[in-house]
Amino acid sequence: MPFTIDSARSIFPKTLSADAVPAAIARFNQLNAEDQLAWTWFAYLEMGNTITVAAPGAARMQFAEGVLEQIRKMTFEEQTQVMCDLANRTDTPICRTYATWSPNIKLGFWYQLGEWMAQGIVAPIPSGYELSANASAVLQAVRELDQGQQITVLRSAVVDMGFDPNKLGDYTKVAEPVVAPKEASQRTQVTIEGVTNPTVLSYMDNLNANDFGALIGLFAPDGALQPPFQRPIVGRDAVLRFFNEECQNLKLIPERGVSEPAEDGYTQIKVTGKVQTPWFGAAVGMNMAWRFLLNPDGKIFFVAIDLLASPKELLNLVR
Repeated sequence: MPFTIDSARSIFPKTLSADAVPAAIARFNQLNAEDQLAWTWFAYLEMGNTITVAAPGAARMQFAEGVLEQIRKMTFEEQTQVMCDLANRTDTPICRTYATWSPNIKLGFWYQLGEWMAQGIVAPIPSGYELSANASAVLQAVRELDQGQQITVLRSAVVDMGFDPNKLGDYTKVAEPVVAPKEASQRTQVTIEGVTNPTVLSYMDNLNANDFGALIGLFAPDGALQPPFQRPIVGRDAVLRFFNEECQNLKLIPERGVSEPAEDGYTQIKVTGKVQTPWFGAAVGMNMAWRFLLNPDGKIFFVAIDLLASPKELLNLVR
Protein backbone atom coordinates (compact mmCIF):
# COMPACT_ATOMS: atom_id res chain seq x y z
CA MET A 1 0.00 0.00 0.00
CA PRO A 2 1.62 3.28 -1.07
CA PHE A 3 0.01 5.51 1.56
CA THR A 4 -0.48 5.53 5.30
CA ILE A 5 -2.51 8.15 7.16
CA ASP A 6 0.72 9.83 8.25
CA SER A 7 2.15 9.95 4.73
CA ALA A 8 -1.17 11.17 3.33
CA ARG A 9 -0.97 14.21 5.59
CA SER A 10 1.92 15.55 3.49
CA ILE A 11 0.04 15.87 0.19
CA PHE A 12 0.14 19.41 -1.23
CA PRO A 13 2.86 20.38 1.26
CA LYS A 14 3.00 24.02 0.14
CA THR A 15 -0.46 24.67 1.59
CA LEU A 16 0.04 27.46 4.13
CA SER A 17 -2.26 27.04 7.12
CA ALA A 18 -2.89 29.77 9.68
CA ASP A 19 -0.13 28.84 12.12
CA ALA A 20 -0.84 32.07 14.02
CA VAL A 21 -4.04 30.44 15.33
CA PRO A 22 -2.46 27.53 17.28
CA ALA A 23 0.26 29.95 18.41
CA ALA A 24 -2.39 32.30 19.86
CA ILE A 25 -4.21 29.38 21.48
CA ALA A 26 -0.96 28.18 23.05
CA ARG A 27 -0.29 31.67 24.45
CA PHE A 28 -3.82 31.82 25.81
CA ASN A 29 -3.37 28.43 27.53
CA GLN A 30 -0.28 29.77 29.29
CA LEU A 31 -2.29 32.52 30.99
CA ASN A 32 -3.47 31.95 34.54
CA ALA A 33 -7.18 31.28 35.09
CA GLU A 34 -8.02 34.88 36.05
CA ASP A 35 -6.33 36.23 32.93
CA GLN A 36 -8.04 33.60 30.74
CA LEU A 37 -11.45 34.60 32.07
CA ALA A 38 -10.76 38.32 31.70
CA TRP A 39 -9.35 37.78 28.20
CA THR A 40 -12.49 35.85 27.22
CA TRP A 41 -14.81 38.66 28.29
CA PHE A 42 -12.73 41.38 26.63
CA ALA A 43 -12.47 39.31 23.44
CA TYR A 44 -16.23 38.69 23.35
CA LEU A 45 -16.97 42.39 23.88
CA GLU A 46 -14.43 43.58 21.35
CA MET A 47 -15.10 41.04 18.64
CA GLY A 48 -18.81 41.71 18.97
CA ASN A 49 -18.11 45.07 17.36
CA THR A 50 -16.70 43.47 14.23
CA ILE A 51 -18.15 39.96 14.16
CA THR A 52 -21.90 39.44 14.37
CA VAL A 53 -22.66 36.40 16.51
CA ALA A 54 -25.86 34.65 15.49
CA ALA A 55 -28.24 34.01 18.39
CA PRO A 56 -28.22 30.34 19.43
CA GLY A 57 -31.21 28.24 18.47
CA ALA A 58 -33.58 26.89 21.10
CA ALA A 59 -32.62 23.29 20.45
CA ARG A 60 -28.99 24.13 21.14
CA MET A 61 -29.67 25.99 24.36
CA GLN A 62 -32.17 23.65 25.99
CA PHE A 63 -29.30 21.50 27.24
CA ALA A 64 -27.70 24.43 29.08
CA GLU A 65 -30.91 25.90 30.50
CA GLY A 66 -30.63 24.16 33.87
CA VAL A 67 -27.12 25.45 34.55
CA LEU A 68 -27.95 28.90 33.20
CA GLU A 69 -30.96 29.13 35.49
CA GLN A 70 -28.79 28.19 38.48
CA ILE A 71 -26.33 30.94 37.58
CA ARG A 72 -29.10 33.47 36.99
CA LYS A 73 -30.32 33.02 40.58
CA MET A 74 -26.85 33.44 42.12
CA THR A 75 -25.33 36.56 43.61
CA PHE A 76 -22.73 38.40 41.54
CA GLU A 77 -20.02 36.97 43.78
CA GLU A 78 -21.28 33.43 43.24
CA GLN A 79 -21.59 33.97 39.49
CA THR A 80 -18.02 35.21 39.29
CA GLN A 81 -16.87 32.17 41.24
CA VAL A 82 -18.61 29.82 38.78
CA MET A 83 -16.86 31.49 35.86
CA CYS A 84 -13.52 31.34 37.68
CA ASP A 85 -14.12 27.64 38.39
CA LEU A 86 -14.72 27.01 34.69
CA ALA A 87 -11.50 28.82 33.77
CA ASN A 88 -9.64 26.94 36.51
CA ARG A 89 -11.09 23.61 35.29
CA THR A 90 -12.19 22.93 38.88
CA ASP A 91 -13.99 19.76 39.92
CA THR A 92 -17.49 21.13 40.64
CA PRO A 93 -20.93 19.88 39.53
CA ILE A 94 -21.29 22.75 37.04
CA CYS A 95 -17.79 22.20 35.64
CA ARG A 96 -18.52 18.47 35.26
CA THR A 97 -21.78 19.19 33.44
CA TYR A 98 -20.02 21.70 31.20
CA ALA A 99 -17.41 19.06 30.30
CA THR A 100 -20.10 16.81 28.81
CA TRP A 101 -21.44 19.45 26.41
CA SER A 102 -20.66 19.67 22.72
CA PRO A 103 -18.70 22.72 21.51
CA ASN A 104 -21.85 24.39 20.17
CA ILE A 105 -23.62 24.12 23.53
CA LYS A 106 -20.56 25.62 25.24
CA LEU A 107 -20.54 28.49 22.75
CA GLY A 108 -24.23 29.06 23.38
CA PHE A 109 -23.68 29.05 27.14
CA TRP A 110 -21.01 31.78 26.97
CA TYR A 111 -23.05 33.73 24.44
CA GLN A 112 -25.96 33.79 26.89
CA LEU A 113 -23.70 34.81 29.79
CA GLY A 114 -22.37 37.65 27.66
CA GLU A 115 -25.91 38.79 26.91
CA TRP A 116 -26.79 38.69 30.60
CA MET A 117 -23.64 40.62 31.49
CA ALA A 118 -24.75 43.38 29.13
CA GLN A 119 -28.21 43.35 30.76
CA GLY A 120 -26.84 43.41 34.31
CA ILE A 121 -28.19 39.94 35.16
CA VAL A 122 -24.72 38.39 35.44
CA ALA A 123 -21.75 39.98 37.20
CA PRO A 124 -20.09 42.42 34.78
CA ILE A 125 -16.39 43.05 34.33
CA PRO A 126 -15.42 45.23 37.32
CA SER A 127 -15.36 48.93 36.49
CA GLY A 128 -11.86 50.06 35.62
CA TYR A 129 -10.53 46.49 35.35
CA GLU A 130 -7.40 46.26 33.21
CA LEU A 131 -6.00 43.19 31.54
CA SER A 132 -2.59 42.03 32.63
CA ALA A 133 0.31 42.64 30.26
CA ASN A 134 0.32 38.98 29.20
CA ALA A 135 -3.42 38.86 28.53
CA SER A 136 -3.24 42.17 26.65
CA ALA A 137 -0.48 40.78 24.46
CA VAL A 138 -2.57 37.74 23.58
CA LEU A 139 -5.58 39.94 22.83
CA GLN A 140 -3.45 42.12 20.55
CA ALA A 141 -2.21 39.02 18.73
CA VAL A 142 -5.81 37.98 18.10
CA ARG A 143 -6.75 41.47 16.91
CA GLU A 144 -4.21 40.99 14.11
CA LEU A 145 -5.86 37.81 12.83
CA ASP A 146 -8.59 37.80 10.22
CA GLN A 147 -12.15 37.20 11.40
CA GLY A 148 -12.24 33.50 10.59
CA GLN A 149 -9.04 32.97 12.56
CA GLN A 150 -10.31 35.07 15.47
CA ILE A 151 -13.43 32.98 15.94
CA THR A 152 -11.31 29.82 15.88
CA VAL A 153 -9.23 31.12 18.80
CA LEU A 154 -12.33 32.30 20.66
CA ARG A 155 -14.02 28.94 20.19
CA SER A 156 -10.98 27.07 21.46
CA ALA A 157 -10.80 29.29 24.56
CA VAL A 158 -14.29 28.40 25.78
CA VAL A 159 -14.39 24.80 24.55
CA ASP A 160 -11.42 23.79 26.69
CA MET A 161 -12.81 25.25 29.93
CA GLY A 162 -14.55 23.16 32.60
CA PHE A 163 -13.51 19.90 34.20
CA ASP A 164 -11.24 17.60 32.20
CA PRO A 165 -13.59 15.12 30.45
CA ASN A 166 -10.80 12.53 30.46
CA LYS A 167 -11.18 12.40 34.25
CA LEU A 168 -14.93 11.87 34.22
CA GLY A 169 -14.85 8.14 33.59
CA ASP A 170 -17.92 6.84 31.78
CA TYR A 171 -20.27 9.65 30.80
CA THR A 172 -22.79 10.56 28.15
CA LYS A 173 -21.78 13.36 25.84
CA VAL A 174 -24.53 15.94 25.41
CA ALA A 175 -24.96 17.28 21.89
CA GLU A 176 -27.69 18.86 19.81
CA PRO A 177 -30.07 16.51 17.98
CA VAL A 178 -28.78 15.58 14.55
CA VAL A 179 -30.54 17.75 11.98
CA ALA A 180 -32.44 15.83 9.32
CA PRO A 181 -30.90 16.02 5.86
CA LYS A 182 -32.35 18.66 3.57
CA GLU A 183 -35.03 17.57 1.15
CA ALA A 184 -33.80 17.02 -2.38
CA SER A 185 -35.74 20.06 -3.60
CA GLN A 186 -33.87 22.29 -1.13
CA ARG A 187 -30.39 21.18 -2.11
CA THR A 188 -28.04 23.02 -4.41
CA GLN A 189 -25.03 21.55 -6.14
CA VAL A 190 -21.61 23.12 -5.98
CA THR A 191 -19.32 23.68 -8.91
CA ILE A 192 -15.55 23.87 -8.51
CA GLU A 193 -13.32 25.46 -11.10
CA GLY A 194 -10.78 22.83 -12.18
CA VAL A 195 -12.41 19.88 -10.35
CA THR A 196 -15.12 17.56 -11.68
CA ASN A 197 -14.41 14.52 -9.50
CA PRO A 198 -17.81 13.15 -8.36
CA THR A 199 -16.57 12.09 -4.91
CA VAL A 200 -15.28 15.56 -4.07
CA LEU A 201 -18.39 17.27 -5.43
CA SER A 202 -20.62 14.86 -3.47
CA TYR A 203 -18.60 15.51 -0.31
CA MET A 204 -19.38 19.23 -0.57
CA ASP A 205 -23.01 18.75 -1.55
CA ASN A 206 -23.80 16.19 1.16
CA LEU A 207 -22.13 18.23 3.89
CA ASN A 208 -24.09 21.31 2.85
CA ALA A 209 -27.28 19.22 3.01
CA ASN A 210 -26.49 17.75 6.48
CA ASP A 211 -26.70 14.35 4.79
CA PHE A 212 -24.03 12.73 6.89
CA GLY A 213 -25.21 9.20 6.09
CA ALA A 214 -24.52 9.71 2.39
CA LEU A 215 -21.38 11.66 3.23
CA ILE A 216 -19.75 8.91 5.28
CA GLY A 217 -20.44 6.47 2.45
CA LEU A 218 -17.86 8.39 0.41
CA PHE A 219 -15.10 7.30 2.82
CA ALA A 220 -13.08 4.10 2.71
CA PRO A 221 -13.64 1.94 5.83
CA ASP A 222 -10.19 2.95 7.10
CA GLY A 223 -10.51 6.53 5.83
CA ALA A 224 -9.57 9.53 7.91
CA LEU A 225 -10.42 13.20 8.29
CA GLN A 226 -8.06 15.78 9.77
CA PRO A 227 -9.81 18.89 11.17
CA PRO A 228 -7.84 22.14 11.38
CA PHE A 229 -4.94 21.93 13.86
CA GLN A 230 -5.93 18.44 15.06
CA ARG A 231 -4.75 14.89 14.63
CA PRO A 232 -6.56 12.76 12.03
CA ILE A 233 -9.83 11.11 13.01
CA VAL A 234 -9.63 7.55 11.67
CA GLY A 235 -12.43 5.17 10.71
CA ARG A 236 -15.97 5.75 9.48
CA ASP A 237 -17.62 5.58 12.92
CA ALA A 238 -15.33 8.22 14.40
CA VAL A 239 -15.58 10.49 11.35
CA LEU A 240 -19.38 10.22 11.34
CA ARG A 241 -19.46 11.19 15.02
CA PHE A 242 -17.36 14.25 14.19
CA PHE A 243 -19.75 15.26 11.40
CA ASN A 244 -22.79 14.88 13.68
CA GLU A 245 -21.27 16.85 16.55
CA GLU A 246 -19.23 19.51 14.76
CA CYS A 247 -20.51 20.05 11.22
CA GLN A 248 -24.25 20.65 11.31
CA ASN A 249 -25.56 23.55 9.23
CA LEU A 250 -22.21 24.50 7.77
CA LYS A 251 -22.15 26.15 4.36
CA LEU A 252 -19.20 25.13 2.20
CA ILE A 253 -18.42 27.44 -0.72
CA PRO A 254 -15.64 25.77 -2.73
CA GLU A 255 -14.20 27.94 -5.47
CA ARG A 256 -11.39 26.26 -7.36
CA GLY A 257 -9.16 23.23 -7.25
CA VAL A 258 -6.64 20.97 -8.90
CA SER A 259 -6.58 17.19 -9.40
CA GLU A 260 -3.43 15.13 -9.86
CA PRO A 261 -2.66 11.41 -10.15
CA ALA A 262 -0.74 9.88 -7.26
CA GLU A 263 0.97 6.50 -6.76
CA ASP A 264 -0.77 3.17 -7.43
CA GLY A 265 -4.00 4.57 -8.80
CA TYR A 266 -4.63 7.07 -6.00
CA THR A 267 -5.73 10.62 -6.81
CA GLN A 268 -4.93 13.76 -4.86
CA ILE A 269 -7.17 16.80 -5.11
CA LYS A 270 -6.88 20.20 -3.49
CA VAL A 271 -9.83 22.58 -3.28
CA THR A 272 -9.89 26.09 -1.82
CA GLY A 273 -12.88 28.19 -0.84
CA LYS A 274 -14.80 29.44 2.17
CA VAL A 275 -16.90 28.04 5.00
CA GLN A 276 -19.70 29.85 6.81
CA THR A 277 -20.80 28.62 10.22
CA PRO A 278 -24.26 28.92 11.81
CA TRP A 279 -22.70 30.85 14.68
CA PHE A 280 -21.32 33.67 12.56
CA GLY A 281 -23.45 33.40 9.43
CA ALA A 282 -22.72 34.92 6.06
CA ALA A 283 -20.86 37.81 7.67
CA VAL A 284 -17.74 35.69 8.18
CA GLY A 285 -16.32 33.38 5.54
CA MET A 286 -13.42 31.28 6.80
CA ASN A 287 -10.74 30.77 4.15
CA MET A 288 -10.27 27.01 3.85
CA ALA A 289 -8.52 24.31 1.86
CA TRP A 290 -9.52 20.67 1.53
CA ARG A 291 -6.78 18.22 0.60
CA PHE A 292 -8.27 14.92 -0.58
CA LEU A 293 -6.52 11.62 -1.22
CA LEU A 294 -8.83 9.16 -3.00
CA ASN A 295 -8.08 5.45 -3.29
CA PRO A 296 -8.30 3.60 -6.64
CA ASP A 297 -12.00 2.90 -5.95
CA GLY A 298 -12.69 6.63 -5.71
CA LYS A 299 -13.28 6.51 -1.93
CA ILE A 300 -11.82 9.08 0.46
CA PHE A 301 -8.77 7.59 2.15
CA PHE A 302 -7.84 10.93 3.69
CA VAL A 303 -9.04 14.51 3.72
CA ALA A 304 -7.34 17.38 5.56
CA ILE A 305 -9.24 20.57 6.28
CA ASP A 306 -6.95 23.57 6.59
CA LEU A 307 -7.72 27.07 7.87
CA LEU A 308 -5.62 29.14 5.50
CA ALA A 309 -3.03 31.70 6.49
CA SER A 310 -4.46 34.49 4.35
CA PRO A 311 -7.05 35.16 1.62
CA LYS A 312 -4.33 35.03 -1.03
CA GLU A 313 -3.83 31.34 -0.17
CA LEU A 314 -7.17 30.66 -1.86
CA LEU A 315 -5.23 30.89 -5.13
CA ASN A 316 -2.40 28.62 -4.00
CA LEU A 317 -3.04 25.27 -5.68
CA VAL A 318 0.57 24.28 -6.31
CA ARG A 319 1.99 21.11 -4.84
